[in-house]
Amino acid sequence: MKTLAAQVITSEDLLKHWQGHRALTRRLIELFPEKDFFEFSIGGMRPFSKLVDELLAIAAPGLRGIVNRDVQPFDEGSEKLIFKAQYLQKWDESTAEINQLWEKLAIEDFNETFNLFGQYEFPVIHNILYFIDNEVHHRGQAYVYLRALNIEPPFFWER
Repeated sequence: MKTLAAQVITSEDLLKHWQGHRALTRRLIELFPEKDFFEFSIGGMRPFSKLVDELLAIAAPGLRGIVNRDVQPFDEGSEKLIFKAQYLQKWDESTAEINQLWEKLAIEDFNETFNLFGQYEFPVIHNILYFIDNEVHHRGQAYVYLRALNIEPPFFWER
């Protein structure tokens, strides 16, 4: 039996919030010089391209699993992208897929539990918030990288 819980934010507003974060992350990808996107790191952290590999492996595939109720293992970096332009294209494709998948979510689905990537058994809303939190975390690393490269990143609130 599906239940409907009290709502603080609409499904549409949550998608808009998430896609605002994704638009900002895309702008950071664009700002990186090609070489630094793949090679620059600080303190042993992964280069931004590897962080974006993770974000691409989580967002659309995770939401696809939720919508289709199909638990698939986490598959990071299976596509060997070698140019920043390829990452931007995959980002845009992922963004469009998220929008299409979102339309298939009913408000009641957000309270259902889902075993994300066979690893995290939480309500769907928690999984989606994880997608956003993880992106914000890695985008923070990209801000540090850009500043270390003397590149001014956009303001974080410009979503």
